[in-house]
Amino acid sequence: MNIPRTARRTVARAATAAALATALGLGAVPTTTAAAPATAPHAVRTPGTDPDGGWHQDGLRLKAADNRKVDAFVARARRAERSISPQVRAVARISHADLIGFDQRLKSPDSLKRKVATWMHESPGQSVDTSLGMINDAVRYTLQWPAGKYSQGVHTAAGLLSAWGNDSTRWANTWNRTAGYKAINSAWRAPGSGQLFEVQFHTPESKAAQLQTHKLYEEQRLPGTPPARVRELQQQQNAIFAAVPVPAGAERLTAPAHRVADPSRHRPAPDPARRLPAPAPAHVPVG
Repeated sequence: MNIPRTARRTVARAATAAALATALGLGAVPTTTAAAPATAPHAVRTPGTDPDGGWHQDGLRLKAADNRKVDAFVARARRAERSISPQVRAVARISHADLIGFDQRLKSPDSLKRKVATWMHESPGQSVDTSLGMINDAVRYTLQWPAGKYSQGVHTAAGLLSAWGNDSTRWANTWNRTAGYKAINSAWRAPGSGQLFEVQFHTPESKAAQLQTHKLYEEQRLPGTPPARVRELQQQQNAIFAAVPVPAGAERLTAPAHRVADPSRHRPAPDPARRLPAPAPAHVPVG
């Protein structure tokens, strides 16, 4: 029996909505750490705050006015996170992913200030507003699958994020690199709030390598690190990531196509949800 295209599209969108509703009702997604409190304070006061309201740490500084703008940015990200996290938890459930480090989903104020201050130090004259506009990981998540399920898991997870209205703004697939970091780091813009958020797609091996190299990377990024030490730190990171197995097909994974209107037909382009697998059954283990 032939079903009209408009009817099929309506059914597909209804199925997508049902998948989200079902996933949100399945309980907690397996995580490696406990969830953070549902609310977070809006006022940010850190040990590096100067008496005049500025900020400093490890030779990096922000003026008082710039520090206040970062604090306001932090507060907006915390408000937006409350509507982003339920979708990411649902994505993890349906794609059979482990949601790693969920209680670190909000980047700390000091970490954000370090990033902004580093960029402003490296690019003299760059404003704090420009620097804040470059940040896509104030809200961030990590989804992880075993190597044998990785490529299908990423395809499903990214497709769901897109189908539920999140726009893909960055897709850095480094699995085909001969040296250095291996994983997929993606950034998305949430509907409604417009908040940018990061989703990293890992295997257990690539995540372990990331954790092992974190301190090396942080030292490498410090303004005072000598060039010879920078090269040494990079070589150490390269050696660690070289031991990470590449999942089959991982290097070919790309971002979902943007959901744009079809001007020739005056209707939306096909819904990406039509290409997604059915939602995970209710017997999926609950963490």
